[in-house]
Amino acid sequence: MCAEIARKGKSVEVRRCERNDLREIQEILEAAPEAAMWSEAALAETLERDPSHFLVAEQDEEIAGFIVGREIEKEAEILNLAVKPEYRWRRIGQSLVQAMLEVFAGAGVVRVFLEVRESNQGGIAFYSRLGFRKVGRREHYYHEPEEGALVLEAKIGAGNVQAVTNGPVL
Repeated sequence: MCAEIARKGKSVEVRRCERNDLREIQEILEAAPEAAMWSEAALAETLERDPSHFLVAEQDEEIAGFIVGREIEKEAEILNLAVKPEYRWRRIGQSLVQAMLEVFAGAGVVRVFLEVRESNQGGIAFYSRLGFRKVGRREHYYHEPEEGALVLEAKIGAGNVQAVTNGPVL
């Protein structure tokens, strides 16, 4: 899987993660307190277990961000997403989410879920723009600091994300 997306005159390449990318991904996580913090060992285990659902975005010959997901039958979950601070607001996150949704759609997934920190207003707005809607809440979901999570859902149909028709709009 490799997709190239032009953004503001620069090309963003979304591709599968490789083992030699993990150190850079760990550095991205350390600079993104709103993301779920995973150890380098956890990243390596995730990559080994399911490389088709671990994508990175490259721009300017460096990794700008990553996304990890998983699928179970017709449902899927985005487990983690982070973009380097200096690459934010360049649609890197959007490119990663769209690429992951394409992977899910290709596997026949119809519903995609994710959790986002309740205090992460930027993340909530970002996912809302991509068609995700609030469907629940999990208390004490995050640690360091402890915080609840909103559960968001998007439906996939004919290769496109469609807003969920029930539940409040974020």
